[in-house]
Amino acid sequence: MPILIRYVLFLALVPLAAFSQEKECRKVVISADSDYAPLHWYDGKNLTGASIEIATTALIAIGIPYEVRYVGPFHRVLKSAQEGEIDMISSLKDTPERREYLTYTNVALFSNPIAIFVAKDRIFSYAGWNDLIGKKGGVTVGNQFGNGFDEFLRGNLQVEAEQKTYMNFKKLELRRIDYLVTGYYTGLAYLAGSGQNDTFVAIKPYVSESDNFIAITKSSPCIKHLKALNLQLDNMRREGKLQLILDKHIALLSKRVNQ
Repeated sequence: MPILIRYVLFLALVPLAAFSQEKECRKVVISADSDYAPLHWYDGKNLTGASIEIATTALIAIGIPYEVRYVGPFHRVLKSAQEGEIDMISSLKDTPERREYLTYTNVALFSNPIAIFVAKDRIFSYAGWNDLIGKKGGVTVGNQFGNGFDEFLRGNLQVEAEQKTYMNFKKLELRRIDYLVTGYYTGLAYLAGSGQNDTFVAIKPYVSESDNFIAITKSSPCIKHLKALNLQLDNMRREGKLQLILDKHIALLSKRVNQ
């Protein structure tokens, strides 16, 4: 082979080798919604919760270094995943929009029911989604609910979005909205923490109930560990560890609230 051709091939391969090293999975950067207790929330110092513990426990078991990083409200978490600034979201719903930049584990962490919360003195008759038409609702930025409700909401409902759950409960208190759509556990955790269990209530049936999964960004070099992560999560599920971790964080949150 002529020397010139060998030299050109060498120059072509050098960037590829450098790129390969640059894309090595040195650690998994994990984030999650900072306002979704007991699944995940920011306590003022750290991002914590059941999904964070599940993700880090699984990564430790398969020997992958990690960093838990608080990046702000959930819409910023999603943006960080889209832009490749984080590798993993420790728990969220699987939706077609998110699948454009995320790959999900095939083991569900837990079920996440979505509920309608209202002021106790302004309860209205509710048997299904159609009963929300004509009323003003509230949601938290970045939340999606699954099972067709997101499409129904966009086409039929009048809703306002706020950054944090507490902002929507405040709007309920001030009668600026008639109802709030949020995670059932998240709503209960907020009410317990704020001492407002006697002020608001979740009405049934649930808006939807679907599973939450861990997701890895498609651009992350750490996606190569997805198979090992699935195997570890499946072991944890069969041993009952996923439910134990969720129960633990519900109890910890309740204890903190009652202190």
